[in-house]
Amino acid sequence: MRLPEYDTADATELASWVARGDVHPRELVAAAMERIEARNGALNAVVHIDAERALEAAERLPDGPFRGVPFLLKDLGAEDAGQPCTSSCAPMKDWRAPRDSEIVTRYKAAGLNVVGRTNAPELGIYGVTESRFRGPCRNPWDTTRTPGGSSGGSGSAVAARMVPVAHAGDGGGSIRIPAAHCGLFGLKPSRGRVPMGPYISESWGGLVVQHVVARSVRDSAALLDCTAGPEAGAPYGVERPERPFLQEVGRDPGTLRIAWTAEPLFGGTTDPENRTAVEEAARQLEALGHVVEERLPPFDREALVRAYLSFVAVGTASELQGIGAHIGRPVTASEVEPVTWLLSRIGHKLTAMEMQGHREAMYAAGRAMGAFFAQHDVLVTPTCAVPPVPIGTFTSSRAELLQLGLLRTLDMGALYRVALEQLAADALSATPNTMLFNLTGQPAVSMPLHASPHGLPIGVQAVGRYGDEATLLRLAAQLEPSFVSGMPPGLG
Repeated sequence: MRLPEYDTADATELASWVARGDVHPRELVAAAMERIEARNGALNAVVHIDAERALEAAERLPDGPFRGVPFLLKDLGAEDAGQPCTSSCAPMKDWRAPRDSEIVTRYKAAGLNVVGRTNAPELGIYGVTESRFRGPCRNPWDTTRTPGGSSGGSGSAVAARMVPVAHAGDGGGSIRIPAAHCGLFGLKPSRGRVPMGPYISESWGGLVVQHVVARSVRDSAALLDCTAGPEAGAPYGVERPERPFLQEVGRDPGTLRIAWTAEPLFGGTTDPENRTAVEEAARQLEALGHVVEERLPPFDREALVRAYLSFVAVGTASELQGIGAHIGRPVTASEVEPVTWLLSRIGHKLTAMEMQGHREAMYAAGRAMGAFFAQHDVLVTPTCAVPPVPIGTFTSSRAELLQLGLLRTLDMGALYRVALEQLAADALSATPNTMLFNLTGQPAVSMPLHASPHGLPIGVQAVGRYGDEATLLRLAAQLEPSFVSGMPPGLG
């Protein structure tokens, strides 16, 4: 396989090769395509490629900091003009984006060369990537297990060294979960840090943000420099950083006040391996000189779980309505997965007053976290409550599918109960620690600090105060020498 060094280089290093003239961007496209061809069959991480367009683009890339680096876009959001953007939803299979979304415009201005799109669950709803339309995406560390979701395809592709970094989105953990499961670094920026338009102004009531999954802290920081800042007319933004994010990497974080907990935030239990990961991280942070104490922040769990589900439900209803506008007719129940249809039905039934109540619960959580983070600089938790689960763990049984088919006969209270039982039993139990910070809008990272006895990566989450990605990047860079690294087994 050509350019064997490609497998161990991050995006910053690849860009330096191009800048020095050691390689041409065409060679990097060829290296990426070879690896996609060789490795994707076992993983189903990449669902669309356009090698011809990428080779043409390699001749006229702008002189940005990542000129020539091959890049994959998640097939959910991140619209790329003329390319498919299906959201892993069958009715969208023939739709092509008429123009780039703003974040893709910024990626291209940075010199990234888009070579394709990655697998995602339908409309990004689940924390695993197993849509009916695209089929399951698999984890390179163990192909019987999930890479997580909803950016599972991006996580799997980066872990398999198809590309060094890939686009991802996070509405409830969808950057951090695949980073944790695939042994990568994943930063969820603060709400409003990066652009969401022009196709949408906000997604899931402001819970969703976009960035990347990466193999190095410096790549994540430098790409945030390339994309940060609201687009013209955005509904909100966040204060500009004191200095470029890349300059925070390697900067002394000082003595930080760090709280940590191994308790699951939104319910369930924490697997012993995930508990061990955060306990070891706490000891390491203390050894580095930080002030560390075990403490759980205050929040109204029941109100916030209900608020989170409601934002997802209304967002799903809105997205299906938007898909109907794209295809020129309403989407029908048979065209989408049962849980998608269930959430859309709930979304249609929720009233404006109910949603305002959920928004107030979200804002109250933000204020409570603001008070907590006045006393602490960082909160550390397990990213997920369990190691990567086997493929199919959260696939609805036939009985559940039949039950969901009867939901149109239920009243609102019954709909909520069924939805909470269905979703809380799987997604919230496996990944209970990420959603809270989508609600509060705070930045959070997942760092690959642990591996199970079976070699499965296990991530540790660090959360910062709103707008303070800088502290998280300094801390992550301090811990980066301890990141679990190496190639997944079986990659040629």
